Amino acid sequence: MKLPDILDPIADDLRRVDTTIRERLRSEVAMINEIGAHIVSAGGKRLRPALVLLSARALGCTSEEPVLHAATIEFIHTATLLHDDVVDESGLRRGMKTANAVWGNAGAVLAGDFVYSRSFQMMVDSGRMEVMRVMADTTNAIAEGEVLQLLNCGDPDVDETRYLRVIELKTARLFEGGCRLGAIAADAPAARQDALARYGHHLGIAFQIVDDLLDYTADPAVSGKNLGADLAEGKPTLPLIQAMRAGDAGQSELIRQAIRDGRIDRLDEVLKAVESTGAIPYTRALAERHSRDAAQALSEIPDSPYRNALLELARFNLTRAA
Repeated sequence: MKLPDILDPIADDLRRVDTTIRERLRSEVAMINEIGAHIVSAGGKRLRPALVLLSARALGCTSEEPVLHAATIEFIHTATLLHDDVVDESGLRRGMKTANAVWGNAGAVLAGDFVYSRSFQMMVDSGRMEVMRVMADTTNAIAEGEVLQLLNCGDPDVDETRYLRVIELKTARLFEGGCRLGAIAADAPAARQDALARYGHHLGIAFQIVDDLLDYTADPAVSGKNLGADLAEGKPTLPLIQAMRAGDAGQSELIRQAIRDGRIDRLDEVLKAVESTGAIPYTRALAERHSRDAAQALSEIPDSPYRNALLELARFNLTRAA
């Protein structure tokens, strides 16, 4: 099943989210409007807003409140991408030039700050202190994850525990926060909020693991990302960590040097090591485990097209090519 088919139950909501995003990106400053238009045109899966909407609708919410929360989540995600691209010195995202490549690092960072601060204005508009608390904690966790990832870059001694901690903070917390916001909008009891948050947490971990796996298995024409892009940035992701752990001394040293130096001139050898050591099925198995945990978290949520869509998202993530 394709992503648009999975998200069909909230198609109208997602259109309202896109409208809200365009309206809230407007500024009196011309450069911000230009970067905002660039961001919108780049598209994306809108997965995080979808989690807000599906969680709210699965718990019976019929109001417009989840649309505002969904746009807020996408703003936070967008701000992190603007800053990430500067830190990673990225020139392309989703097949388009990054904002920093077009407007420079200063413009991209400051635009990211604008988007971040606008997201908090939108949280205030919700009138719910609980929303502010959840998202303040979430954005703080994301910032910690970004710093931890920066410290891990170029360090071949990063183990699986350190790798997963970055994922939990940098990716899973935003998925988790989005699902919890949907439950809050539905005025759900604490147990239901926690169940949706657990779903988002495990889906977020599985999502990032698959992303990291695609760096060594995807078709660049489909993914819009060159093979070995993470390696070029010295990121010790799980396929490399497992290949070093399971490989022989020569393979381990090859990958250690590649991580330390951010070298991709021996990418073909690294790819062979990743494949021959069983690192790919090992990584995929961990993603599958977290996907199962995500599905299990929904066991007490009433059956509906929205709950079914959440379950399908967990399955879709394991088979996506980008």
